[in-house]
Amino acid sequence: MSSQLLHSRILGEGEPLLILHGFLGMGDNWKTLANKFSEHYEVHLIDQRNHGRSFHSDDFDYELLVDDLLDYVKHFGFDKVNLLGHSMGGKTVMLFAVEYPDLVDKLLVADISPRYYPPHHQDILTALNEVDFSEQKSRNDIEEVLKNYISEFGVRQFLMKNVMRIDKENFGFRFNLESLTEHYEEITVALPSFTQFDGEVLFLSGEKSGYIGSDDVGLINAHFPNAKIVTIKDGGHWLHADNPTDFYKESFQFLNR
Repeated sequence: MSSQLLHSRILGEGEPLLILHGFLGMGDNWKTLANKFSEHYEVHLIDQRNHGRSFHSDDFDYELLVDDLLDYVKHFGFDKVNLLGHSMGGKTVMLFAVEYPDLVDKLLVADISPRYYPPHHQDILTALNEVDFSEQKSRNDIEEVLKNYISEFGVRQFLMKNVMRIDKENFGFRFNLESLTEHYEEITVALPSFTQFDGEVLFLSGEKSGYIGSDDVGLINAHFPNAKIVTIKDGGHWLHADNPTDFYKESFQFLNR
């Protein structure tokens, strides 16, 4: 068990809906949708360990992320929660659901399948590790370094949200880059074989993403026999940002049926 509580922002009231971001993200990435969900739910925008404003740790794997989430649920005294996880956060909530099914009401998994994913963030991690805050003293300087490795403007903007002022002179990253680089392989792993959650599950797949394909359907159904898979039109991997209207509509319908 972790002795430290995850940082979160809590909005609205009603049944709890806990939202977990993806790799190198933070709860704030979900602020716009959280504001909509908070009209009907008590929304918890959670920063997972080594991300956002949560604590840093040398240790990092899905079992620990599940332990952190369990501590969080117990801290608030919730009997049952609705969980929404994106990408790495989706793997966390899947593992949480198979390990603690009695604590989960409905499960929403955004653009990730239970399978192993080959490492594919190397360019991003290389770029981030090239930043030297003793040399790069402005946001523009930092972004110029990232530009050498990352051509997509949207990805750079997403990463730049993690740049914060340490003091008047210096910037730093919110996430624990050293630990996340060292333990990167941990985020690629599959959900353990023969684990199952029988509750209601909605998988939201980005139409243009490729993270969930037709090959994933059998595996999803093996772990989650009550799963429904919905494709979000025009959605890439950040489907909630690409098409928030459809993402919200599908999620809200599922939560309320």
